[in-house]
Amino acid sequence: MAEREARRVSMVEGVDVPPEHLRLLCKVARMYHERGLRQPEIAAQLHISQPRVSRLLKKAVETGIVRTTVVTPRGIHAELEDLVEQRYDLRDVIVADTGEQADERVLLPALGAAAAEYLETTLTGADRIGISSWSSTLLTGVEMMRSRPAKMADSVVQVLGGLGAQNAQAHATRLTVRLAQVTGAEAVYLPAPGLVGSSTTRDALVADGHVASVMATYPELTVLLAGVGSLEPSELLRESGNAVAESEQEELRAQGAVGDICLRFFDEAGAHVPSGLDDRVIGIDATTLRTIPRRVAVAGGERKFTAIRAALRGDWANVLITDLSTAQRLADAA
Repeated sequence: MAEREARRVSMVEGVDVPPEHLRLLCKVARMYHERGLRQPEIAAQLHISQPRVSRLLKKAVETGIVRTTVVTPRGIHAELEDLVEQRYDLRDVIVADTGEQADERVLLPALGAAAAEYLETTLTGADRIGISSWSSTLLTGVEMMRSRPAKMADSVVQVLGGLGAQNAQAHATRLTVRLAQVTGAEAVYLPAPGLVGSSTTRDALVADGHVASVMATYPELTVLLAGVGSLEPSELLRESGNAVAESEQEELRAQGAVGDICLRFFDEAGAHVPSGLDDRVIGIDATTLRTIPRRVAVAGGERKFTAIRAALRGDWANVLITDLSTAQRLADAA
């Protein structure tokens, strides 16, 4: 009986531990995890070797004497991020803490702050960043970024023509300039409109030596930063002179288009919707876009939900920065 009792005491979480070692195991674990002593201090105080302290701490975890739990702070949505990431096979998901029903006034600064933090912590210094031209959310995020002593990127390249109405053109230029400044990168501009009137005009502009040299860098990009457009153009895009005409919107809608990235449209399943519009866009093409290793979409809000979900389904983006409500809907509606 005593033998069986000793055997019972020596089993912790299904792992055999000699009874005479349990006291030392618990003592070492408490000294390290509760009192904050370092392994050399524990070894010296208990007159045992440091390698033995290390082995005892490992055994304390194996036996369940020490259990690690991650306590998620308020405003961090790690489980939801993991769920959306797994459901859409994404590299990363960042959920901005916007509350359940955030309006546009809350969304813009919240998404911008989340984008700024993501970029500050993930750019490697050698990244070649492609950036879309017409996104208020991206501009907000870039303006929130802080410069670092170390270089964060090699180059920042416009992947969609930035010329258009004067105010909108200034916006597109500022977006590229600011991101290049805070990352210590070279700014590379695409000196052409994003959308022109005919394929002939587009072909002539793309044949220009400078435009052609910029577009030739697109296959070398390592990161893409882009907003997700719904079929209805944003106010900024509409003002830029690069928006799709209403008649063309109707044509795209009839073909099943629900949204775009860099004016490359896709349907609800994420499949590219080819149209005559593709031949008039001066910017990155759909195939090259989807070969960029890290494709970061920054978008949120009820109006864009269908377009965001389609972009994820079609592999147009593999990193998503979005708001809480959109993430919850994405998790429920893969």
